[in-house]
Amino acid sequence: MNEPEKDPAIDARPNSEKNWLSLEKSPYLLQHERNPVNWYPWGNAAFERAMRENKPVFLSIGYSTCHWCHVMEEESFEDEEVAALLNNHFIAIKVDREERPDIDSIYMNVCQMLTGEGGWPLNVFLTPEQKPFYAGTYFPKTGKYGRPGMMDVLPQLLNIYKNDAERIADIAGKLTLALQPDNSSTQDKIPFHVLNKAFSILESEFDQVYGGFGTAPKFPTPSMLLYLLRYSQVKANPKAFEMVKKTLSAIADGGIYDHIGYGFARYSTDQQWLVPHFEKMLYDQAQLLTVYTEAYLIKPDPLYKKIVYDTIEFIEREMTHPKGGFYSGIDADSEGKEGTYYVWSGTEIDSILGAEKAALYNEVYNITRQGNFEGKNIPNLISTNKPGIAEKHGLSTDELEKELENCRVLLLTKRQERKYPHLDDKILTAWNGMCIAALAKAGAVFSEPSFIGLAQKAAAFVDGELWQNDFLYARFRDGEAKHMGYLDDYAHLLAGQLELFLATGETVHIQKAVRLANLLFERFADTEFYGFFFTDKETEALIVRDKSIIDSAMPSGNGIAIQQLWRLAKLTGDNELLTKTEQAMNSFADEAIRYPTAVLSLLTARMAFEADGKEVVVSGTDEKMKLELYDFIRTTYRPHDVWLEAEDVLVPETAALTEGRHHDDKLFAVYICEHSVCQMPIFDLNEAKQALI
Repeated sequence: MNEPEKDPAIDARPNSEKNWLSLEKSPYLLQHERNPVNWYPWGNAAFERAMRENKPVFLSIGYSTCHWCHVMEEESFEDEEVAALLNNHFIAIKVDREERPDIDSIYMNVCQMLTGEGGWPLNVFLTPEQKPFYAGTYFPKTGKYGRPGMMDVLPQLLNIYKNDAERIADIAGKLTLALQPDNSSTQDKIPFHVLNKAFSILESEFDQVYGGFGTAPKFPTPSMLLYLLRYSQVKANPKAFEMVKKTLSAIADGGIYDHIGYGFARYSTDQQWLVPHFEKMLYDQAQLLTVYTEAYLIKPDPLYKKIVYDTIEFIEREMTHPKGGFYSGIDADSEGKEGTYYVWSGTEIDSILGAEKAALYNEVYNITRQGNFEGKNIPNLISTNKPGIAEKHGLSTDELEKELENCRVLLLTKRQERKYPHLDDKILTAWNGMCIAALAKAGAVFSEPSFIGLAQKAAAFVDGELWQNDFLYARFRDGEAKHMGYLDDYAHLLAGQLELFLATGETVHIQKAVRLANLLFERFADTEFYGFFFTDKETEALIVRDKSIIDSAMPSGNGIAIQQLWRLAKLTGDNELLTKTEQAMNSFADEAIRYPTAVLSLLTARMAFEADGKEVVVSGTDEKMKLELYDFIRTTYRPHDVWLEAEDVLVPETAALTEGRHHDDKLFAVYICEHSVCQMPIFDLNEAKQALI
């Protein structure tokens, strides 16, 4: 952790221009380095000063592409009156939630306990011992929108802190106690019927008109969609797939999808997916890539393939470091306003495309003079009838698509002349692991070596920049790796290595996966109650060592870890690992029973244990036949199967599954194993394919 070079008790700023955040690498912290607030990064210096001076701590958490964080900075943190109150009576700490999800998770739980809601910016008041006593999200300078203002909250809390210390201590003590995890599970395992209960809840919340779940604001919720895809197979339930199909089509048509530059915005502010919150996050791109890819395996809709290819084009163009890692996010705001980079006036499109092309483009993408967003237009395909428009203009469907693509390229070229939104160029291990997995899967499904190449280059970046001996770090930026890796980092990187192995068959990936699994148990395992803590056993101690199974915008680290350890156990034939993974899964049985749709990554793992799937061991001397079988396997939907080559007889990680199944005396041989029993080898390619249907 970077500590100030001067004594912060004497000088609360390194110089008159900047505060202590200027010594950090986080783009979010650096956005606040010139605030008049004497911000500290999270660390001993800030809390020691708070203790020494008996001052409450004001903890403000956000991230660099957060719109309302920008609003609060402008209204409150750049204001001299607010800054004077904070500087004179509080110790102010800024935290980037994407770099320190451990801190964010703890104090977000506090906010939800106290207010029933959460979000960013997150602002929490602490004792010098890091114990919370008040929390909220957005605070304007003065009260508005039914929210208290900083000029109201700061004096009131300061008065209570100074004059009623017992009350503060009581509140802080009770909140801290409430944060401690309850490890006393009353169930031995997760009942299978919970999977049906989760589906029933999702079905009841499904928007039959516009797809997705609930009303505005509407999020893509990839964890729900992936759960439904697997449920549709395991339970042979076509309704589950229809829910996914309608949602994916609606998202692809709506303004939440960038029809000019590609990629997905964070969420839709309305029910029909038209007006997005324009920020683009890497984890949304990665998760939705996986959903569209898997949906294609069930129903090979050309739309799904197009979305996958276009999204990868966007990631490569706008979110990729020259050495291969992937950036975190792109802001919604530019030129001081949300969405400016992405919206169009009708006259602007006319001038770029010319009257004839503009008329066609506007009709397809619903561009009007009055606009659909603050007088401007968000291109969208909601309610568009492309075949009807093609016929009206005397064009074939292919000709229409060619014309529209020409228009898109012209508009993208012109858009690139605008002021680009802020790019958060830090590289997060967890999000990169997620994207590596998505790209590797897409490369295998669509037989695109370039996609696998992007995944391999990113994996090499993580290997080179974020590993230091046996320590994986969470963030890289500007030459610096920082923050010991969290559960999410190991779990998602494990997923990436397994997908690379299944896509390429290169044993180095299974070896790296085994290393990650071993470190997961060594550094994160709850050896008493099972499951995994969020933080490394050797990292900084906070007021609670969090252990959660609840999914949020990203699936829970425990859910992903359990899914991937299950797959690794199948690939390695490691029954001890399988048992330990099942124990970890069942340790969250109470949560699964109480609120199943909040733990869908866990229930996806439970479904995998139930489905079991196949282990396919391939051998023989005819490379062409083997490649044809691999192509068949990779292009059919089999989320619970694993496959590997028996030729690598010297690879100890997979020996339990491959031993005795190597055939250098046959052109082709396949062993199909289920429920720990392997069938007799199959020596005919077509027969092997038939057995895998």
